[in-house]
Amino acid sequence: MSKKRDNGFPTRDAIVAFVRTNPGKIGTREIAREFGLKNAARIELKQILRELAEQGVIAKQGRRVHEAAVLPPTMLVDIVTRDRDGELLATPTEWDEATQGATPKIRIHTPRRPLPGTAAGVGDRAMLRIEQIEAEGDATAYRGRVIKVVDKAKARLLGIFRELPGGGGRLIPVDKKQAGRGELNIAERDRNGAEDGDLVSVDLIHTRGYGLASGKVKERLGSLSTEKAVSLIAIHSHEIPQEFSAAAITESEAAEPATLSGREDWRAVPLITIDPPDAKDHDDAVYAEPDPDHDGGWIVTVAIADVAFYVRPGSALDRDALTRGNSVYFPDRVVPMLPERISNNLCSLVPGEARGALAVRMVIGPDGRKRSHTFHRILMRSAAKLSYAQAQAAIDGHPDDTTGPILEQILKPLYAAYAVVKLARDERDPLDLDIPERKILLKPDGTVDRVIVPERMDAHKLIEEFMILANVAAAEMLEKKALPLIYRVHDEPSQEKVHNLQEFLKTLDLPFAKQGALRPSLFNGVLAKVKGHDSEPLVNEVVLRSQAQAEYSSDNYGHFGLNLRRYAHFTSPIRRYADLIVHRALIRGLGLGEGELPDTETPETLAEVAAQISVTERRAMKAERETSDRLIAHFLADRIGATFQGRISGVTRAGLFVKLSDTGADGLIPIRTLSTEYFNYDEARHALVGTRSGAMHRLGDVVDVRLVEAAPVAGALRFELLSEGRVERKGPRRGSEGDRSAGIGRAPGGKSTKGTSKGPSSKPAKPPKKIKLGRNARLKAKAEAGNGGASTTGPANAGKPTKKRKSS
Repeated sequence: MSKKRDNGFPTRDAIVAFVRTNPGKIGTREIAREFGLKNAARIELKQILRELAEQGVIAKQGRRVHEAAVLPPTMLVDIVTRDRDGELLATPTEWDEATQGATPKIRIHTPRRPLPGTAAGVGDRAMLRIEQIEAEGDATAYRGRVIKVVDKAKARLLGIFRELPGGGGRLIPVDKKQAGRGELNIAERDRNGAEDGDLVSVDLIHTRGYGLASGKVKERLGSLSTEKAVSLIAIHSHEIPQEFSAAAITESEAAEPATLSGREDWRAVPLITIDPPDAKDHDDAVYAEPDPDHDGGWIVTVAIADVAFYVRPGSALDRDALTRGNSVYFPDRVVPMLPERISNNLCSLVPGEARGALAVRMVIGPDGRKRSHTFHRILMRSAAKLSYAQAQAAIDGHPDDTTGPILEQILKPLYAAYAVVKLARDERDPLDLDIPERKILLKPDGTVDRVIVPERMDAHKLIEEFMILANVAAAEMLEKKALPLIYRVHDEPSQEKVHNLQEFLKTLDLPFAKQGALRPSLFNGVLAKVKGHDSEPLVNEVVLRSQAQAEYSSDNYGHFGLNLRRYAHFTSPIRRYADLIVHRALIRGLGLGEGELPDTETPETLAEVAAQISVTERRAMKAERETSDRLIAHFLADRIGATFQGRISGVTRAGLFVKLSDTGADGLIPIRTLSTEYFNYDEARHALVGTRSGAMHRLGDVVDVRLVEAAPVAGALRFELLSEGRVERKGPRRGSEGDRSAGIGRAPGGKSTKGTSKGPSSKPAKPPKKIKLGRNARLKAKAEAGNGGASTTGPANAGKPTKKRKSS
């Protein structure tokens, strides 16, 4: 096939092929040079690239272009608008432009007589079956068919009520998009008892005309004087269900404890639980004993709460659990996937009580590798409930009244078995990132006390490795039985991200030569070289950002971070719906009795479930992160003008993002406030570089900052940089290739240049004061837009959203 048309201009296929073979490395200039295009031909080229981007064939990041990501066959989408022909257009509900390129648009086919539950409109959220279609020039575009409407559009807003002197008030929306559209009037008759500062839910009652829209307070949700209301903002803004249906509550109250019927009696096996000290839903228990048939080998047993016995397919409990997808953990509350009677009572493996469980008995060889495994449906009785610190203290020589009696017979064998399992883990060499995880501790009155980094102990690693072994065993068993299941998958980094990482490591004189298949050990080698050096936090952060995001899928493409060919979530069915599906499949495949996976569940239907719960997982992660941001901003609001030490956690054209060392709070330093010179954004080095002085502010640098503004409602902070940038021998030259590709930042008093993001005002500083709410939302939106690209995967937290680090 010819690469050029009769007039000498390249075909679209040729352009897309060239982009595909040079991911993230080229722009319009390089494409024009490749095909010998000049003058007027370049204008046509720009138009074609724009059309290809609109069709979702390619994606643009700055001035670079790359092939757009291929969408999965089933996806959750938001219907955003209609095209000129009146057809609905949708975008993926979860899409990170910083890492995945431009958001693709999906044209929705609307049948004349839609099936019940599939009639969709603008503003709805729906599950689509996606198909690729050929656009002009054999390019790829997407068309979707609605499988079901998940959530209908609502004309309701969440915001802060502010009372006006003459009566009534105004609503300041907490949602960033809504905040950009302005405030709402609330008439005195429509305030419904709301007080100044209340978090309220408002129905729109007037949205036409040129005046301010009006609303009516539907519900008072709490006052911002307490942190509890701060978590309510995330719960309501992300539409996380708080209340269970009446039918689900009825089913949970009617449930009876499991009996020996259809179960093996394991009540004499001394299984114990090891959890965080504040845990209430104890869903896993462990036990280990030497293998009598193989010297140096071990038999490790992991027992998991039998949630499938209580939550049957198609029941009200099942419907509510699928809608939630997972439990959500905030500093002040838990929004559970299942009602409390199920999660904290009947299914919780509390000491001394008979509980139903699914157990896996794994034979471990002296080399740490799993030789075989068997699954059992049992009735068990936990011998003890321990915290991680409690178990570790006992092993370290400080047992207490609970751990003392079980130290020799239970705890020491568990740790000995872990030491053997660790041999195989080290040989497997999963991705080993060192990213500290912070935890917010609250005072009795609900306000922030302090932020800590919990110590990572062998007790954590023991439970984590045993859970991983159990998860692998579940996936292997279901594959052996040829049953459909939902895998936990983690793709390898894209070629573009690997290339960007290579370019960054070159600036540190660190080799990263990819030879053969991409393996986690390649990244671990880099991390080992910087262990103990100043650049260690920086390299860990950049390697983390190079990784893909873990998700659920009915198709298996392995777990890159854990370096496993097959992996599924089995160990936390109280708080993750994916695990419940795996339990049902095991019951069906092994003939273990009631609560099995129905025959109607196929790879196609499970693909829909996997897409939905992947979205609810990310929703929970985002809600948890936003709540932490708001809590810390609330905590620091009274410390305007104070100085802090932190580390640069993000570098963008908008400025620098700094994470404070003591609290982990993130804030923005706008680029215009850095100094009196222009700054060049150096993407390869993750740095802003002064074009006159060569002063560099780089990702990972330790800096001193002053808090200038705090926005508790938006969870945003703005800092002023006090540290000077370091200067390298050869600074970037004005007019260099980097300047042209990245754009120049504007210093106070300088003229705006192309590619520069506008920041807060650069006028002479006034006495510090708290930021106004209307501006808060804009500040937070800018921070969110600039801080994309950081992946939240890696094996340690690939299984989040949880308060436990038990499986990835």
